[in-house]
Amino acid sequence: MAFNKYQVIKKAISYELANFIFNYFLLKRDAVAWMYQNNITYDTGMLGTWTDKQIPNTYSHYADPVMETLLVKVLPVMQQETGLDLIPTYSYARLYKHGDELKRHKDRPSCEISTTINLGGDPWPIFIDGTGADTVIDEVKNIHKPNAPEGTKVLLEVGDMLVYSGCELEHWREPFKGQVCGQVFLHYNHRNGPFAEKNKFDKRPLLGIPPIRNM
Repeated sequence: MAFNKYQVIKKAISYELANFIFNYFLLKRDAVAWMYQNNITYDTGMLGTWTDKQIPNTYSHYADPVMETLLVKVLPVMQQETGLDLIPTYSYARLYKHGDELKRHKDRPSCEISTTINLGGDPWPIFIDGTGADTVIDEVKNIHKPNAPEGTKVLLEVGDMLVYSGCELEHWREPFKGQVCGQVFLHYNHRNGPFAEKNKFDKRPLLGIPPIRNM
């Protein structure tokens, strides 16, 4: 199958696996919050953080070991379904809360091919503009050019995965009306692309460790 900028893979992981990861992440969020509040440890990002600039005050985690394992495990499914030849860069997961909004944006070079998997919680569609237009003027303030394409609404069931060209296509989510929604983002580069060697594992020596700065 030829990949055409974005594609939904139904049941990329089983409902049972998605539900297990969702409940694991809920438990981890609550445990980490308790440890931070009681000064058992402090927020270095290694256990997750509430200081993500894109979605502030929402529990997010770069390179959680479970999500990094998933990054590798779903790769064969992705490659078979899309026909792409990919290498993993990094994973990122969030537990969205009521009122959160993912502003219209494109991704950085480590996200040539991005995915989002619905782990569980309340449904929350993602919108994607398949035209490849550049309409964002200020992502933080959510300002974009007039007459920006409305995009395609994609509603994933638990275990479904949206695969998309993260650096080429603007994508966003409108304000969340539910209570909690768990999503994991798995990012890849084209194996023979210009960023493959430089961005392997998102410039880390191996998967499963925090971001390495100045490498």
